[in-house]
Amino acid sequence: MSTWVIGDVQGCAAELDELLALIRLDPAHDRVVFVGDLVNRGPDSAGVLRRVKALNARGVADSVLGNHDFFLIMAHAGFATPHAGDTLDQVLAADDADDLVAWLRARPLLIDVDDCAVVHAGVLPAWSLADARMLAREVERRLGGADYRAFLQHLFGNDPRTWHEALRDMPRARVIVNAFARLRFCTAESELEFAEKRDALAAPPGFAPWFAHPGRRSAGGKLLAGHWSSEGLRLWPNVTLLDSGCLWGGSLSARRLDDGAVFQVPSRQPLALIQD
Repeated sequence: MSTWVIGDVQGCAAELDELLALIRLDPAHDRVVFVGDLVNRGPDSAGVLRRVKALNARGVADSVLGNHDFFLIMAHAGFATPHAGDTLDQVLAADDADDLVAWLRARPLLIDVDDCAVVHAGVLPAWSLADARMLAREVERRLGGADYRAFLQHLFGNDPRTWHEALRDMPRARVIVNAFARLRFCTAESELEFAEKRDALAAPPGFAPWFAHPGRRSAGGKLLAGHWSSEGLRLWPNVTLLDSGCLWGGSLSARRLDDGAVFQVPSRQPLALIQD
């Protein structure tokens, strides 16, 4: 039995099929966790959702929610409009769109697997892993509740930018979602920075990559994330970053947690400047 964590797919269904064949996924014994951003900007977001949803129904796979997954959920609910370059219309126009998005909306923000935690973007310095689990469950309950549309309607936005335990209701939820789904740079006091999307060397003054703060409270645990395609594949003792830029002509990566081995397939997408 092997446990795999796979990086951002973003609609690259052909590469996902090739990677699952490369790792010789055995649905009877193996488990796969995706770091989120299953959809958008790639050629076949609907296909990726159907594949992962089918594996999830068999108890083989699951995925955390990424920022592009949230955007699809918002667009389906009528609270966001796809931008130029987005490829969500294919999902929104599909006969099974309601089922696909309902399944996606039920995905968690954090998954514990073996002795690791999987998130999409990162964990704020102020949060221990126990805090992160608790906060993830707060948002998951709202996403799965009967009033989820009212929740989604006010979810998007950059403010507040700093986590405080005293935050309540939508300001609290907004920081939690932005941290799990969009985090790259932050301060030691857990203030998020949203504008800079280049690699860790481009940290704005006063900010650092979320994983680089020596006092972050989650430092004793093992974390796997994606989201940061400009940073690429990174394999540190307690932090693994798995977005190796498949969408932008890089590769799609999987890490086997049993022994740390990494497997990759090359992208079929044209080489392009990495964006968000």
